[in-house]
Amino acid sequence: MIRLAYCNIKNLDLKRAYKLVSKNRQEKIDFYRFNKDKKLSCGAYLLLKKLLNEENISHPVFKTEKYGKAYLSNHENIHFNLSHSGKIVLCAISDMEVGVDVEYIDPKIDLNIAKHYFYNEEYASIMKSDNPSEEFFKYWVLKESYMKYTGLGMNLKLDSFEIIIKDEIRLKDDDNNLKFNLFDIKDYKIGISSHYDISELIEYNVDELYDMKNTTTPLNHE
Repeated sequence: MIRLAYCNIKNLDLKRAYKLVSKNRQEKIDFYRFNKDKKLSCGAYLLLKKLLNEENISHPVFKTEKYGKAYLSNHENIHFNLSHSGKIVLCAISDMEVGVDVEYIDPKIDLNIAKHYFYNEEYASIMKSDNPSEEFFKYWVLKESYMKYTGLGMNLKLDSFEIIIKDEIRLKDDDNNLKFNLFDIKDYKIGISSHYDISELIEYNVDELYDMKNTTTPLNHE
């Protein structure tokens, strides 16, 4: 089982949404200075809450692994991952480990990032592309999703593994039969690392994030 969903939170009513999140998440939201960052933090949490609620999980308890990846301590068979960029929040839930990333496609991206931090063959593929900046973000979201999948995040060096994008997307020298999927939404790239081939990317309207009719209590954190 896997579900992948996103939402444009440009019109998120922060005051209304803030009341729907846990105290722990409210503290994280309060940490941000700008409303755009507060909206992203709040919206990502509400999207997760929406997906969990639709799986009849209304009392999840969150904990954090060594390198910061969150998990549900009272639902060991449910895994999730969040990402956000620009005006988009992204969430995946699955019965197996998963990692996701969304990035705004900046046509002015400094491609030296790939030269200095990506695997050599990845950089070569980017520079040979008809659209190097878009190709860069393909690799970026896939690599970032894999780093999050492993639970290591930025503790895993970007040039320590190679993503191969050809007829299919794969991790070089992979022993775990990982699946990689790419999605495009306007001005954004989405990458996901999981054990499933994913054909559907669900879009939620921001108003749907306020509707938690089956949720009896807020999500809790330990």
